[in-house]
Amino acid sequence: MGCIYDAIIVGGGVNGGAIAYNLAKRGKKVLILEKDRLSSKSSGAAAGMLGAQAELEEDGPLFQLAKRSRGMFPSLSGELKEISGIDIEFVNKGMFKVALTSEQEAELKRIIDIQRSAGEEAEWFSTAELRIYETQLSDAIRGAMYISKDGHVSAYQLAIAFAKSAAILGAEIKEFVTVHSFRIENSRVKGVVTSEGEFLSENVIVASGAWSSHLLREAGVRLDTYPVKGECFSVKTHRPLLEKTIFSQGCYIVPKVGGRIIVGATMIPHTFDQKVSLEGISTLMEKAKQLIPAITEAEWEKAWAGIRPQTGDGLPYIGEHPEYHGIFIATGHFRNGILLSPVTGELIADLVERKAVPELSAFRVERSLKMIVS
Repeated sequence: MGCIYDAIIVGGGVNGGAIAYNLAKRGKKVLILEKDRLSSKSSGAAAGMLGAQAELEEDGPLFQLAKRSRGMFPSLSGELKEISGIDIEFVNKGMFKVALTSEQEAELKRIIDIQRSAGEEAEWFSTAELRIYETQLSDAIRGAMYISKDGHVSAYQLAIAFAKSAAILGAEIKEFVTVHSFRIENSRVKGVVTSEGEFLSENVIVASGAWSSHLLREAGVRLDTYPVKGECFSVKTHRPLLEKTIFSQGCYIVPKVGGRIIVGATMIPHTFDQKVSLEGISTLMEKAKQLIPAITEAEWEKAWAGIRPQTGDGLPYIGEHPEYHGIFIATGHFRNGILLSPVTGELIADLVERKAVPELSAFRVERSLKMIVS
């Protein structure tokens, strides 16, 4: 019947790679199956923000998980570089979440109080204080919430570094292999059926992002998930316009190495259409100009779109299928897939090893599971 693996991971994006890396580190025989190229979907399209406090404003299970994952990046950056030779371009210079209206200012100050009560660092910068650090910001900005611990990475480099490191540690990677269905016997997974035949394992992890729902339907499962398209563009400058990431309502601007700047992202739900629209990019351009007028002088680089997996309640699914033993699911991370990848990889590896993971109770698969009636 061929090779039997300790775990098969369906999906070669950032979370699939993180899971493979953590399992390979533990000596498991791992196979990654990816229907396209590694990191060719949303993982490669992301801006790479680690916005635990910028994206997740209220305390709760996801906020706590995000903070834990964010704290893993400093050591992870060196670890992946040592194994794979790949620099994930981890930058930890903080983030400004800016206010353009009095209502936004009041809301950000409320969030600062909440996050401080939760033990996190956050402070308000007036317009004058803000301009000391970021001279190119518009006078229209009333001030900003400063988040010192929120940074960013190269999303593509991170996803590739996870996968390559896993491979160096013994994992096998097969690209351009489509998984059609699970092989299940007596409510236990035994492997997967693919475009290249069957691959056997009693642990199969579905980490295919927005495309996870297609495969899960084959197992009679419909999770409360839907795709959300996000469009971005990038420009280049000879001199850096920004030191820190700027996050505002409907737009973020992320300075990358070499004078590159990423601007994103639109949110268009319920579509797998990856075409970039003129309307989406022009809207982002106007928002970016409102924040940094000098960006109009930057050189155009490119535009792209990615499809992110969102869930009905905004929480990802991280856990084992309640009826089919050995099928694990890691999807629905929406805008936080890059941020949550280190902790997702670690916790799924714990589940595969049958360790107790109480912190995943809020993300359990069965919380909104719908079985498909044939």
